[in-house]
Amino acid sequence: MICSIFLFLYLTPNETLAAATQQKLIKTYYEDVTGDGLKERIELFGVLFSQNTNYYKDIFIKIISKTDEWKIYYGGGYSPKLQFIDLNHDRVNDVFFQSYADKQERLHYTQINTVKHGDIQDIPLPSQHITGKFKDDFKLELRITPLEPQIIDVSDYKRDYIRLDIYNKEEKLLKRNMVPLIDPIAFFEPISIHQEKGFGLKSLQHVKGAHQDNHLGTIETLWFFENESWIILKTTWKSKPNVTINNVFN
Repeated sequence: MICSIFLFLYLTPNETLAAATQQKLIKTYYEDVTGDGLKERIELFGVLFSQNTNYYKDIFIKIISKTDEWKIYYGGGYSPKLQFIDLNHDRVNDVFFQSYADKQERLHYTQINTVKHGDIQDIPLPSQHITGKFKDDFKLELRITPLEPQIIDVSDYKRDYIRLDIYNKEEKLLKRNMVPLIDPIAFFEPISIHQEKGFGLKSLQHVKGAHQDNHLGTIETLWFFENESWIILKTTWKSKPNVTINNVFN
């Protein structure tokens, strides 16, 4: 009896470790991602960080056709999922992966791949160069390349900014080197741009003021993949009131 208990206690940590490193089939999809007119089997796998969490430390997929098999690796995240959308407009669905980086679902991991000429290729995510600086009269100047500078009213936060000695009561900027905190793009979403032109992406990028809790607004941008690069169709500043910065899509 003593030997049996000892054996159970000895095996439990190993069993726990094995469970934590075991590949788990999360979901199976059937989609044509090679352009051959036949649906491939696409298996989404994950390896949990431990038994006590639903965070996957490793995520990957297998794409299985009648003649070939490919793997795509993604890293980690919560609640991984796939979408199959033609984002590079070659009339073949691409593989759009996304998972949550945190439990609050504020940040996302995103990756886009395409199967081209029998090989897995990356479609890079768009990026946006944004800078800003505070000005007198509770104004914020945002520069979003390649658009003209935009002036944003931040007077809703004047009491906080005066308390922090960023402005005085006469609305003069005291800290001339004060700049907003511009987060990386937090979220991408495939979105239909036009019935004939197809799909693009919508991105969300948060802008904060004096500190992380001082949320000033969100830059929402629509992107379209053309000539092997992403172009901006529309950028909107989401605050009160909403201010549309640019719209170049006809």
